[in-house]
Amino acid sequence: MSFSPIRLSLAAALALGAPAIAAAQTSVTIVREVDSNNYDPQKSTARSASEVLFMMGDTLVGLDPDMQTVVPMLAESWEMSEDGLTYTFHLKDGVKFCDGKAMTADDVVYTFDRWLDPETKSPVAWRAGEVESVTAPDPLTVVYKLKAPHSELLYQLTQSFATIIDKANVEALGPDFGVTGFNGTGPFCWQEWTPRNTMTLTKHEGYNWGPPIYDTPDAQVDEITWQIVPEENTRTVAVLTGQSQITQYVPYIALSQLRAAPNVNIEQSDAAFWTYFLGFKVDKPTVSDPVVREAINLAVNQQAMTEDLYFGEVQPAYSYVSEGALDWNHALDDELPKYDPEKAVEILEADGWTLNSDGVREKDGVKLQPLAYVFAGSTWSKIAEAVQADLLKVGIDMQIQAFDATIAWGKMSTQEFDMFGMSFPYVSSGDALNLYFRSANIPSPNRMNWNDAKTDELLRTGLTATNDADRAAAYGEVLKQVHEAYVWLPLYHEPMTIASSTELKPVVPHNLYGCGLYKGISIAYAD
Repeated sequence: MSFSPIRLSLAAALALGAPAIAAAQTSVTIVREVDSNNYDPQKSTARSASEVLFMMGDTLVGLDPDMQTVVPMLAESWEMSEDGLTYTFHLKDGVKFCDGKAMTADDVVYTFDRWLDPETKSPVAWRAGEVESVTAPDPLTVVYKLKAPHSELLYQLTQSFATIIDKANVEALGPDFGVTGFNGTGPFCWQEWTPRNTMTLTKHEGYNWGPPIYDTPDAQVDEITWQIVPEENTRTVAVLTGQSQITQYVPYIALSQLRAAPNVNIEQSDAAFWTYFLGFKVDKPTVSDPVVREAINLAVNQQAMTEDLYFGEVQPAYSYVSEGALDWNHALDDELPKYDPEKAVEILEADGWTLNSDGVREKDGVKLQPLAYVFAGSTWSKIAEAVQADLLKVGIDMQIQAFDATIAWGKMSTQEFDMFGMSFPYVSSGDALNLYFRSANIPSPNRMNWNDAKTDELLRTGLTATNDADRAAAYGEVLKQVHEAYVWLPLYHEPMTIASSTELKPVVPHNLYGCGLYKGISIAYAD
């Protein structure tokens, strides 16, 4: 399916107040900003991969939109041993892959073995815990044994990284698994992927094992097309004119107009968190200097960014995770750096970074010109340029290099850059910290090269804690460490927002890994 160029202006589309193009009642087009590099659940950490994988595949357990309640998915029930080391999952009978083959416990074992296999090089293998073994005593039973308790195991098993895969499909496609095809058990099946353009999914006929969070257990439309539309105005026009029926990539500049449009519904949720930040590669020249990193934190005006770029629809971020997240360390509340360009200049001068004739700071003949890698597209273009402008006011000449999402993830696994732009979802502090600050996660997703034995020890303590107090204490100390080292420049926290045509039934936003449409089962045309 191709997406025809839209020449209608935003103002004209708003004036129409009704779709210009009627969508077929069996298909839905979702516009989004960027594509993924692949659709291999154990290898990609991209949200754009997860939002499609949740529709094409299933996990053992699912998550309610409240982001707290774990619900049955492929497993209809489960038990945990008293010591927290053994989970026994009882699978639903009758589950099939898109090619019609029955899914059994052997497929679950294969999935986890592949996920944990060092050869897979999964950047998120830590999410599975310290696994002793995963076995299948019979076709409908899986026994998951741990070497140490995992305080968030069930939550981690709801993530797209734990999507159950088909061994025959993986072996048949080899390195093209998740690139040219994917045989899953989800409500939708892989039809065709044209990178940087469209991903088309078709209804999985016979699928009736969706999680109980939906009114029905099966998909309500026959086809879903994910369409890449980098331009904000074009995405807005697409929703207003009916060329797209739904999106979570809502341009903030148009949000008030979309709320007023008679043919658009807006739904929002603050049940989970999504944070944008710039990270520093702490062992690279210039940004290896903690004074430089502190000065960058002081020189950027997050409040102005949220007002000028996002019209007050997001919250300025001074912390690496939202202060409302589980296990946030409130002892840091009054210690977080705020906008203070005068202090930034003062500490740079004291550290020997002086202005040259071009207005750029130098020290020992080295110019303060850190290179930042970001994603191409309207979001990061605006963010990077705003940060660049603020930094130049204090003599820091940040260089920007943008990459299409299909190659950006690979570029951000290198050692070529000094700074990088990223955004991420999380429910708890531990979820965020274990993702980014474990030394085992270097070079990705620990792109900062943060390698600290104490951090690793504290993260393991939090991950294996058997009570809330010990977990919170461990993660709180890690938060203190990384904030005091100015490892990131936090930018803003955003809510989940979904815009959809009134032709569709309202969708309750989901927040698992920032994938607002989750399984896609609730996408349905109004009666």
